[in-house]
Amino acid sequence: MIKINENFKKMKPNYLFSNIAKKVAKYQEENPDKKIIKMGIGDVTRPLPKVCTQAMKKAADELENAETFRGYGPEQGYDFLREKILENEYKDLGIDKDEIFISDGAKCDCGNIVDIFAKNNKIAITDPVYPVYLDTNIMAGRTGICKDNGMYENVIYIPMTEENNFVPLLPKEVPDIIYLCFPNNPTGTVLTKDELKVWVDYARKNKSIILFDAAYCAFIEEENIPKSIYEIEGAKDVAIEFKSYSKTAGFTGVRCAYVVIPKTVKGYDENGNVEDLNSMWNRRVCTKFNGVSYIVQRAAEAIYTKEGMKEVKDNINYYKENAKIILETLKECGIKAYGGKNSPYIWLKVPNSGKSWDFFDTLLEKVNIVGTPGEGFGPSGEGYFRLTAFNTKENTIEAMERLKNFLSK
Repeated sequence: MIKINENFKKMKPNYLFSNIAKKVAKYQEENPDKKIIKMGIGDVTRPLPKVCTQAMKKAADELENAETFRGYGPEQGYDFLREKILENEYKDLGIDKDEIFISDGAKCDCGNIVDIFAKNNKIAITDPVYPVYLDTNIMAGRTGICKDNGMYENVIYIPMTEENNFVPLLPKEVPDIIYLCFPNNPTGTVLTKDELKVWVDYARKNKSIILFDAAYCAFIEEENIPKSIYEIEGAKDVAIEFKSYSKTAGFTGVRCAYVVIPKTVKGYDENGNVEDLNSMWNRRVCTKFNGVSYIVQRAAEAIYTKEGMKEVKDNINYYKENAKIILETLKECGIKAYGGKNSPYIWLKVPNSGKSWDFFDTLLEKVNIVGTPGEGFGPSGEGYFRLTAFNTKENTIEAMERLKNFLSK
């Protein structure tokens, strides 16, 4: 008799964004005449930079000729892309090329990284949080069951609310694995270098590891906000970093990202012996992954050309303008909102102390706008709501006009 992974039974029936998609699809089917503006899932609307599509076409042409055909590539990624990442993202930060691993998405990396850690490690997550961090640890058997308060056993929750200015405070119980995401998803808030150094020092003191999701670093515009955790002294000893091209260059459907694991980041076996996490991840990659396609990696390489960097910056500025429009409208309506300055996400307080899923239903049915209820990101997200700046400018303006008119009634 085949046995299932019982840990899946601990999980909520549907992934947050799948649940939202089903609700929206049902409403659209029942109301085919309604124009729904989606500002929930973090999918982009701007097309790929032209220099990237040209690189893909050229790479595809190479594959039809025997002289330039390529089969399996290196599991860790082609050197031409790793070298560009090193030169443009980690210059003067002391990172080596063989510490960079190309992947098909930061979501995959954040989930797969748990493979190299023991089941009895205790995790700490900020609350609210990107669901993948928690869900993949539930699947791996690292948590207990979900309690009545929405929190899982054997997980350290670190609240991030307006009461602490969305700055996570060090927990009383020491975790082994610490998940941090800044600019934050879902709150859109950031940490300064000094605030992040507190966590790096804490991890070094306690022999913990920080899994740092920096997928939105390209949206940072303030100098004192780190774009990489390796800007912080000592981070190379205790941090693994995840970055992605999805929200910056529009690769949500193309799929390309990378994870950085310095050789100085160590773990320990059950006898306390030091182990190299870089080589462990390399072994995992070689076993379970055949690498990102050559065509996609050539597209990613093109991002680092002069033309590519300009097009990417133009796209980011486009979304930043959308965020500004959203923030200004919410302020005009008297709604508290956070994020949006160094991030594509706006985290708003639900009006009249309402419930986040109730607000979701109201926006969908009365205003035909889709956002993401804060409760879906964790218990501390209740009473909040996330909007994204990734729709078109025209749709963003229309959505905010609708919202303004609705709230003024």
